[in-house]
Amino acid sequence: MANLKITLVRGFANKTEVQKVNAKSLGLHKIGQSVIREDTPVYRGMINKIRHMVTVEEAD
Repeated sequence: MANLKITLVRGFANKTEVQKVNAKSLGLHKIGQSVIREDTPVYRGMINKIRHMVTVEEAD
């Protein structure tokens, strides 16, 4: 499977609890932090909920 590099670009201020939980479930805690995750429907759904807070690109 392909991997995704997910980077948090916006903070948690004025965000709903669901958005905060999704970001933390992906392993994102600080602005500028990046994580590598597999490209699965579960992770795609989490990313979709916080797409305004993150950037996503393909990783090798």
